[in-house]
Amino acid sequence: MVQRSGKNHEPSIHHPAVRHSAVISALVFLGIFGVIFIVIWVAHFPLLRLPYFWDEAGYFVPAARDILLSGSLIPHSTLSNAHPPLVTLYLAGCWKIFGFSPIVTRTAMLLVAAFALLGVFRLAEFVANREVAIGATLCTALYPVFFAQSSLAHLDVAAAAFTLWGLTAYLRDRRLAVAGWFSAAVLAKETAIVAPLALVIWEIICPYISRHRENTFCIFAERGGRRILNTGNFTSKISASRILALLFAIMPLGLWFAYHYWRSGYLFGNPEFFRYNVQATMHPLRILLAGFFRLWQVFGYMNLFLLTAAAALALMYPAQATELGERKRIAIPVQAVFAVVVLAYVAVMAMIGGAVLARYMLPVVPLVIIVCVSTLWRRIRPWRTVLGIVVAGFVLALFVNPPYGFAPEDNLAYRDYVLLHQAAAEFVSMHYKDGMVLTAWPASDELTKPYLGYLQRPERVISISDFSLPQIMEASAERNQFDAALLFSTKYEPAPRVLGDWPAWDRIKARFFAYQRDLPPEAVAELLGARISYQQRRGGQWVAVLDIQPVVEAHLH
Repeated sequence: MVQRSGKNHEPSIHHPAVRHSAVISALVFLGIFGVIFIVIWVAHFPLLRLPYFWDEAGYFVPAARDILLSGSLIPHSTLSNAHPPLVTLYLAGCWKIFGFSPIVTRTAMLLVAAFALLGVFRLAEFVANREVAIGATLCTALYPVFFAQSSLAHLDVAAAAFTLWGLTAYLRDRRLAVAGWFSAAVLAKETAIVAPLALVIWEIICPYISRHRENTFCIFAERGGRRILNTGNFTSKISASRILALLFAIMPLGLWFAYHYWRSGYLFGNPEFFRYNVQATMHPLRILLAGFFRLWQVFGYMNLFLLTAAAALALMYPAQATELGERKRIAIPVQAVFAVVVLAYVAVMAMIGGAVLARYMLPVVPLVIIVCVSTLWRRIRPWRTVLGIVVAGFVLALFVNPPYGFAPEDNLAYRDYVLLHQAAAEFVSMHYKDGMVLTAWPASDELTKPYLGYLQRPERVISISDFSLPQIMEASAERNQFDAALLFSTKYEPAPRVLGDWPAWDRIKARFFAYQRDLPPEAVAELLGARISYQQRRGGQWVAVLDIQPVVEAHLH
């Protein structure tokens, strides 16, 4: 007679039944990924051939193109910002196979966005259920900032994708996967290191906090000698191996910075980039203001408040009852992990980043969405109706600009910008083919780099910083050196301004957030002694071309 030991006998990963189940699961997720990609590709189809926009044109596309043409991971056609090369290397590979064009670039980025949405689905399904997963994935896909960024050649959607998969691996206690996913995240964007470092701190302090509480917030617990996902009052211990898995991401990031320093002489990018994004952001008042902006971007920006407010109101109602009992919440320790990562991002991004851009928060916005959708599902009977209203609000925010200043890349306003600049560039090319054009970045790149998609041949430009009064007065002293001026709105300003004219606030923004007010085309034309030969407005943004009238010196006879 065969004696069984007291240990649990679980099938090995090499057991045929386990392998078959893994294959089926992989095929299911591959099918979900395919559906997500097709849907978002069709939704973005009108945007796929747009020329490159703003930071795409200024850094990421030139950096990826340098890899394609020379194999250099350090950009030489633009100043290096020390961003890790994973995304630009990926784009260069796609161009090598499919050709260099905006539609290839945007399709490649949509693949990354689909992978991020699959990560949202997988994470939400693991911590909640499939209904919540579908709702959270839909909300994330249509959230204006995520939707707009999905086809742009930026780093943040990729960083979000790998961070979400890293969090899923962490919650499943898959330590090799944790090391791999978070390493990929930091090689997509260096700021993704915030998530694993926040989890390391939580791993260390949570057991000490839990000793003084009846219920632990720690994500893992010990029961019967086994480590389990903690959903109750179990003891928890510090796990050195899990901390090492989280810390592993420091290694590839450190190697990249060492390589960057060896090749360029700069550890964290060119000095101006480091000054603007780190050294100039450490004033206490700026950190406080930026922290408020970051909280708004995580909980309210672009109609996200519809979801968070609905979830907050839902807490007033009891959990919905089912035949098996009340609907279950996301486990409190899991919510604690989400909160730790979200707050860590808010704190760090309040201290660094010269431009307080909403896309920097994309790795954590899906965590807020997952918790809010789960709360609605648990407590509100017509939760699908409420979610439909939220989704309608997101779609509205894609097309309708908010009543306050915002970055055009946060909704479809970036399409208006690109179309305006494309038409103005064509006008300049047609009427000032051999002339010198005064303009500011990024239009200076649009006119001089045909591969960005605005022109067939480069134009000659004189570049100024912006279209503020001091810059225009300086240019007016040298007006005989250029034949035309291409002006454009460098930021979206609502009309009327929601807070009216508040000089003190303008001074604060100028000091801490590089704010300046553009002069209107009519004022610039008067100061330069020019006439407006082309002007167009679209969605609160504008572009104009001025024809510079030559100064005729009077001679006495």
